[in-house]
Amino acid sequence: MAHLFFACPFAIQVWRLSGLWSDVSAANSNADSDIGTVFALLDMLTTEQRVVFAATVWSLWKHRNLKVWEGVTEVVAVVVDRARVMITKWQIANTKTSAESRAATAAPPTQLLSNSAEVNSSDDGLVLWQKPTSGRYKCNVDAAFSSNFNRTGIGICIRDEEGAFVLAKMTSFPCLDQVTVGEAMGLFEALQWLSDMSLDNIDFELDSKITCDAFRSSKDDVSKFGHVIASCKALFSAFFINFRTEFTRRQANAAAHALAREATFLASPVIYYHIPSYIETIIINEMQ
Repeated sequence: MAHLFFACPFAIQVWRLSGLWSDVSAANSNADSDIGTVFALLDMLTTEQRVVFAATVWSLWKHRNLKVWEGVTEVVAVVVDRARVMITKWQIANTKTSAESRAATAAPPTQLLSNSAEVNSSDDGLVLWQKPTSGRYKCNVDAAFSSNFNRTGIGICIRDEEGAFVLAKMTSFPCLDQVTVGEAMGLFEALQWLSDMSLDNIDFELDSKITCDAFRSSKDDVSKFGHVIASCKALFSAFFINFRTEFTRRQANAAAHALAREATFLASPVIYYHIPSYIETIIINEMQ
């Protein structure tokens, strides 16, 4: 992260064009970590500069993701312009919030859900959750990590062809593993749970491209991550006929991510046969 945001020549050019390079350079040279640099900048920057800083960090991260996952190459000006657009959108939204908050508190819950769905569907570049094809189920899986509780949480959410809630499960492990291992464990837990129920015609969706690619790969991997993936393949071969894994973006995996976060507080697994309250809004909005 230190290289990505503060030391890469491309990032330095972005900071120069944004007008924050002198502050970023000073904070980075005096801090002992990338997180230290961030907090040092938040201390020294004005409120307006903090907004520019946050938007630029986000735009740099977006730039890297576009390069890695989609092969898109951007110039420095595009990254800075995207940050400026985000700042403008934030300012507009912040102005609207103060004007609309009183009306929103008086609106019925169904109207609030409808408004939320409209906002999500109009955002540029937003990846939305998609219903599975007729006769199939979709199983979203995610992992979350809590250093405070030293736990890895797994969230699993199953929905039908209409997008309606079917089942959900949360489980956790009393350890902090590598992110890749945690994501692979999420897939293993989902496969094991569904194989126990003899449920097939499943589309498994994860926001870990590394896990999806490894599952499809024939290469041997003797690491802990590789052993978990091998166990996933063994379950697949033994119990599933009509099944596939797919990579999706985090915003299309919101229900599973919310479950995974909650799972880090648990000491034992929980299965939901009715939709839990903290993902109800997510599910209803994604059914629109």
